[in-house]
Amino acid sequence: MSSNDSVRHFRWNDLPVETVTDQLGRKVITGDQMMIAQVFLDEGCVVPKHSHHNEQITYIISGALRFWIGEDESEVIEVRAGEVLHIPAHVPHKALALEDTLDVDVFSPPRADWLDGSDSYFQAADED
Repeated sequence: MSSNDSVRHFRWNDLPVETVTDQLGRKVITGDQMMIAQVFLDEGCVVPKHSHHNEQITYIISGALRFWIGEDESEVIEVRAGEVLHIPAHVPHKALALEDTLDVDVFSPPRADWLDGSDSYFQAADED
């Protein structure tokens, strides 16, 4: 196998935005052991409480998110532009966009539920 067979180059501007809800869109790039995503959240967008076996790093490019951490949501953390939040695997969390926000999420391993469309926790918020 030549090195060209294993290296891929992406431009965010060339990738389509996947509409997840009317307030949230994303662009996703996957590797074998990790995934990176641009996530676009409109002010007021809620990401319902969920957890996953994936380790997560969230880097806020612009805007701000308020996170509630833990099953009882007792820890509240605001993450603003230029800040990073690390969420270990299996830690319940939910988020609220305090303003229009662009974040970059990195997951290891890749989020199978995002790739196969089974991330139904987003739809639960639409039904509320």
